[in-house]
Amino acid sequence: MYFTDRGIEELLDRRGEEQVTLAWLADRLRDFVDLHPEFETPVDRLATWLARTDDE
Repeated sequence: MYFTDRGIEELLDRRGEEQVTLAWLADRLRDFVDLHPEFETPVDRLATWLARTDDE
């Protein structure tokens, strides 16, 4: 497990049974970037990657 997986594991432990919409996730990502603008580029890259995961 990578060090960064700790956050992913916590997310699964705390919210693993919940169902969320992509609109909810987008709002949370926007909130995060508003609070931490230095992460704008990585968050944008993650969102783009998630949007395109089914592209060949």
